[in-house]
Amino acid sequence: MRAGLILLCLAYVLSQFFRAFLAVLSTVLARDIGTTPDDLAFASGLWFLAFAVMQLPVGWALDRIGPRRTASALLLLGGAGGAAVFAIATGPAHVNIAMLLIGIGCSPVLMASYYIFARQFPVARFATLAALMLGVGSVGNLVASYPMAFAAETMGWRAALAGLAVISGLVALGIAVLVRDPEPVEGNLKGSVLDLLKMRALWAILPLMFVSYAPSAAIRGLWAGPYLTDVYGLNTGQVGQATLVMGLAMICGTFCYGPLDRIFRTHKWVIFTGNLICAAAILSLAVLTGSGVGTSIILIAAIGFFGASFPVLIAHGRSFFPAHLAGRGVTLMNLFGIGGVGFMQFASGPLYTATSTSGAQAGYSILFAFFGLSLLAGTLIYLLSRDATN
Repeated sequence: MRAGLILLCLAYVLSQFFRAFLAVLSTVLARDIGTTPDDLAFASGLWFLAFAVMQLPVGWALDRIGPRRTASALLLLGGAGGAAVFAIATGPAHVNIAMLLIGIGCSPVLMASYYIFARQFPVARFATLAALMLGVGSVGNLVASYPMAFAAETMGWRAALAGLAVISGLVALGIAVLVRDPEPVEGNLKGSVLDLLKMRALWAILPLMFVSYAPSAAIRGLWAGPYLTDVYGLNTGQVGQATLVMGLAMICGTFCYGPLDRIFRTHKWVIFTGNLICAAAILSLAVLTGSGVGTSIILIAAIGFFGASFPVLIAHGRSFFPAHLAGRGVTLMNLFGIGGVGFMQFASGPLYTATSTSGAQAGYSILFAFFGLSLLAGTLIYLLSRDATN
């Protein structure tokens, strides 16, 4: 099982990479195949939308056929196949197809490991294990920053994507060989995602799940690159270095969040405090847009750090799931988390286009305000949630 979890972690490294690498390729893709920031926002939104839509069938598959076959098959066909399509892209439409396929391929990998944690480890350890997997997997976020920018400038982005297609295929085959499925739940218990949606305990958690990951994912995965280029004139390498700082902050935040629910014996107040600070950082960035590149990078890093409550939020929801619906439970939470990113990515492109007519700085200020106010609303709704302690 340990070797299988390592392979799932490697797959999650790839998942983190694929959701974030467009930010540093915005300049070279515009030059080579004519993409615009709006095109890349749409493509990024397709990745998250495909990922989110797949959560319901993935949840069913985890409960019914297990994580081994679910993760290996989808990563091989979608992840490796989508990266190969991206490597030969000649226009924005090909990028859209590639990102759609890659989103499908990446959709089961984190939830496969979370399913194993939910089924084979004590409930009290779930948040720490989930954060550990997320934190280690976030190395892919780092690789998608300066290393990807360096690869694009040296070997070319097409060769880099072709190599990633091969790596994705090899990892998928490794999962098929090394992952071991948990023993099935005893008894003939039945249920569906509708049973989960009827649980009042989730009603105040899901809105925050919908908006909590979106700002950091959207800024790190896409908008940091165009923002730092348009407002401050940074080149591809400098954007890579700046996004590397945010990626490191996201990893540190994930590791810091992980054990806090056990230290303070509360999910609710750890999550509420962190997201409130994150909303304040985003709104500060909206107000201070254009005030200095150093200030912007510090605020972007703060958004990455305090916006890393994802594993603790899933742990909060997990504490209410019955064992026979563990797969569908964690994927339902992930559906809201990733679906929120996809929705806000789709909205962000037209919003920026409509508000940047008076200047790029004004457009980015309104864009960041949109992210910040959405997170603040979700955080205030979350105050109505029922706490869970371990």
